[in-house]
Amino acid sequence: MTTPAPRRGRPRPLSTLFAAFAVVVIALNLRPGATSVGPLMENVVGAYGQGAFASGLLTALPPLAFGAMGLLAVPISRRLGLTGAIVASYVVVALGLLLRPSAGAFTLFVVLSVLGLLGPALGNVLVPAWIKQHGGGRTVALMTVYSVVLALGGSAGSALAVPLAGSGVDGWKDSLQTWGVIAAVPVVVWAVVLTRTGHDFPPSPPRGEIGGSLRRSPTAIALTVMFALQSLNAYTQFGMLPQILTEAGISPARAGVLVAVIAGWGLVGGLVMPTVIERAPGLPWIVASFGVLTVIGYLGLLLAPTVSPLLWACVLGIGGFAFPTAIALLPARTRSPLITARLSGTVQPIGYLLAALGPILAGALLGVTGSSASVLWFLAGTGALLSVAGFRAGLPRLVDREIAP
Repeated sequence: MTTPAPRRGRPRPLSTLFAAFAVVVIALNLRPGATSVGPLMENVVGAYGQGAFASGLLTALPPLAFGAMGLLAVPISRRLGLTGAIVASYVVVALGLLLRPSAGAFTLFVVLSVLGLLGPALGNVLVPAWIKQHGGGRTVALMTVYSVVLALGGSAGSALAVPLAGSGVDGWKDSLQTWGVIAAVPVVVWAVVLTRTGHDFPPSPPRGEIGGSLRRSPTAIALTVMFALQSLNAYTQFGMLPQILTEAGISPARAGVLVAVIAGWGLVGGLVMPTVIERAPGLPWIVASFGVLTVIGYLGLLLAPTVSPLLWACVLGIGGFAFPTAIALLPARTRSPLITARLSGTVQPIGYLLAALGPILAGALLGVTGSSASVLWFLAGTGALLSVAGFRAGLPRLVDREIAP
């Protein structure tokens, strides 16, 4: 017996303002549950009597969860709809983040952290597809809003973690729990969206028009490699760059500021790249330049780390425009919302799983060689590969056509 297709209610159009508000609310909540842990890591690990392994596990958990659970996004949304999957997942997120600080054992803390990452893992994949499905002529504007607020949310989780904790011994619990309360907001807002959209998973095209495997698409492969390499760099930067800069003679406080500068450029990239993708000629060369800038930034830190570290941080930050570019290319390189969902459901999970290897490989290099120079050479090499993949991903090709039968 075949499973009957879910019933589709008659959708009602979303106003531009309400659609933008819904995107802001969900984008703001996709990162804080993950980024709020790092600044409180010493408190969390110490409270459970754990050590370096626990810190490494919590650091690697977001990309691993984004990758593994992101693979479930399309099957779940096929059953519940794009909007329904986001609503259901954030019910779990709110509960996970609210209960996590009260966990009596470290294992339970990790389990609840995984539950708290379910919504972001699905949202990473589904929100670009949702924007493609419901955006219409507003797609570029909504992707711009999404990219900028996504970066803001990640920065807010990290920047507010310590102030929210205060000076109390258990203040870290209150800080982490705050994001569980805030995670309830998307549940309410997107439940209202659900009453308008109904079951909104993109319908399958006629049998003769169903596309084949994404492995047949050079654009999909290039986007996956591009996303993986950029994410690998980002997670390695956040995890290891402060230590590398400190070893080069830069004070810990200034090293933290420099890493924040790199992340801050993500706001600019999210603001400009969706429009650049739509309008700029020579896009492949622009995207390839982000890989070149990444190489230059690492070589600068390698050869002259104390001469102008702010310059190298800015160069790496602009090289990081590859991330909002890859996100914005998901709807830009597809015509059908269904193909957008499939592409996003492949590029991001696989990319995040590969990205999780970055800190592991960099740590292994550091352990074997005892020199941070080996890590910088490794990252510079990934920047060169990023340039090649970015050039191919930037070519004006539609994945729909590449996988057409």
